[in-house]
Amino acid sequence: MLPQTPHAAYIHIPFCRRRCFYCDFPISVLGETRRGENSGSVADYVGLLTQEIQATPILGGPLQTVFFGGGTPSLLSVAQVGHILETLRDRFGLHPSVEISMEMDPGTFDITHLQGYVAQGVNRVSLGVQSFQNAALEACGRFHRVVDVERAVADLQTAGVVNWSLDLISGLPHQTLADWAQNLERAIALDPTHLSVYDLTVEPQTPFGRTYQPGIAPLPNDETTLTMLRRAQQTLTAAGYDHYEISNYAKPGYQCQHNRIYWENRSHYGFGMGATSYTHWQRFSRPRTRREYAAWVQHYVKTHGQLDCPTTPRTERVLDGLITGLRLKEGVSLAPVQALGRLDDTVSVLQPHIDNGLAILTRSATAPHLRLTDPDGFFLSNTVIVSLFEVLDDEP
Repeated sequence: MLPQTPHAAYIHIPFCRRRCFYCDFPISVLGETRRGENSGSVADYVGLLTQEIQATPILGGPLQTVFFGGGTPSLLSVAQVGHILETLRDRFGLHPSVEISMEMDPGTFDITHLQGYVAQGVNRVSLGVQSFQNAALEACGRFHRVVDVERAVADLQTAGVVNWSLDLISGLPHQTLADWAQNLERAIALDPTHLSVYDLTVEPQTPFGRTYQPGIAPLPNDETTLTMLRRAQQTLTAAGYDHYEISNYAKPGYQCQHNRIYWENRSHYGFGMGATSYTHWQRFSRPRTRREYAAWVQHYVKTHGQLDCPTTPRTERVLDGLITGLRLKEGVSLAPVQALGRLDDTVSVLQPHIDNGLAILTRSATAPHLRLTDPDGFFLSNTVIVSLFEVLDDEP
């Protein structure tokens, strides 16, 4: 099988006002006043980023999706966003209908910034709301408050941004089912075309990881967090949102096309500190600190875009495809497993999950098709994935 041609690019912008207490992403804290217009650190980073893009071999094009993630990309100036997009256009080309997404935090941009981003080509916004309770935002170390959310949504409407998503986090400290119901109601009232609902993950090296134990008060217990996720599924689907991926809901025509690249395990470019690319069956992650990333870019430019990384083994590619594909509502074909000669063993370990209602196996003349049930199969997906590892993980 020939490697896929990448038609997507992820751009990592690592700067934030402050580090949220649950965050373990590769970021740099700027403080309350610095942003792209007045920060030498941001300007230097954008220079490194564009050097990396210019040095990257052209494996295909044009780009059909671009995603500015972070960090807080809305701390960039309009000119910096335009410069990055122009560099991508010059190097790979941008498809006429390219989806250009930008993660934006309330309180980090105004209507002038937003209109400028749109003028540069940004046509999809992911708004990091997380909660509609100020106490919860403060407990998480978030920079913004609810009034900033309301102002940001008003700016989106003024700027004519129709394709926008809203993020929520369940399972936060002291969060009750009533709090969660209010979050869902207020989110729906704002009428985004897409919603992402994430269950809190307590990472060990974060302030939350040093303070809290998962499932132990003041964090909600496992039964309560599962109830929150089920309530999100019931409330959002009743409001017309399709639960098309474990953590994501969309109105018709508004699924995130860039993120589907990951869930379908397709080839993509990654640019910037800590970003991961997947090209020529090679998965490569860049350094997670700015100093190491700067040194890596200089080496990368000198070697004309050569990456020193092994090709992903076929069995690992199949396992990756199953793990990511099962996140989608439609599930995955088991044809790749069948081609490996491991179909019978795989179906055998899946049978208990089929019997208890977590998964559905549909047989056909060519190859079986596997999908998880909604909501319980989605929300308990790790139990199914562990079974797949038992059969397909070739690591000793």
